[in-house]
Amino acid sequence: MYAIVVSGGKQYTVREGEYVDLEKLDANVGDKVNLDVVLYSTEDGNVSVGHEVLDDVKCEAEVVRQDKASKIIVFKYKAKKNVRSRQGHRQPYTRVKILSIKKA
Repeated sequence: MYAIVVSGGKQYTVREGEYVDLEKLDANVGDKVNLDVVLYSTEDGNVSVGHEVLDDVKCEAEVVRQDKASKIIVFKYKAKKNVRSRQGHRQPYTRVKILSIKKA
């Protein structure tokens, strides 16, 4: 069984037992979180698609760690003007383990 859930404005395909990196959630390590916005679900060949969201399908996950992604370099310059700026960025994320996807 797998589902498509929305978290942080992005859509993720999740399966039970998988680890997924989501946009940073306000939760501590070990907390259980519910991903309630489920757009699509399939179980034993039966497909459920919601017009907006599926109200009867819930996805439960456990927070494994809070971390930052690897650094990316943002470099801006203006040609022939001797203008340069260099900046780094590390995007925070939350790694979760999908515990269950079930119909309510």
